[in-house]
This record gives sequence, structure tokens and C-alpha cells, in this order.
Amino acid sequence: MNETYTVVIERDEDGYYVGSVPALPGCHTQAKSIDQLMERMEEAIALWLEVEKAPEPNPLELVGIQRLAV
Repeated sequence: MNETYTVVIERDEDGYYVGSVPALPGCHTQAKSIDQLMERMEEAIALWLEVEKAPEPNPLELVGIQRLAV
């Protein structure tokens, strides 16, 4: 059974894409391209699940992310 995880992608000051999985604390990686990042995220998630116990189901559904300047 495959699970689906939300990956949050940001770009750092050096131009690297940084991905993290909010449902899996500490599960993150980086890469120079989004394609490479997603390959690495798949590996990071698999390793996280191998080391940690399976996460509790998250009842929340990601609707979107917005930026707000204050």
C-alpha cells in the first residue's frame, strides 16, 4: 500500500531547493533541481519510515500555502 505525503518546497539563499515533509518531523533534503529534489525526497521518506515508526494518520488536508507581507 502506497502512502501519499505532502512535500513543502522552498529555495534557500544559495539557490538550492529544500524539501520537507510536515507529517514526518525531521524528514528533509535539498537539491539543485526540483526533479532531483523529489527523487531525494522519496529516498528520505523511505529512510524515515524505516527508522521511525509509521506516522499517525493526519486528519488535515493541505489546502494551500500563501505568503503575506506585514
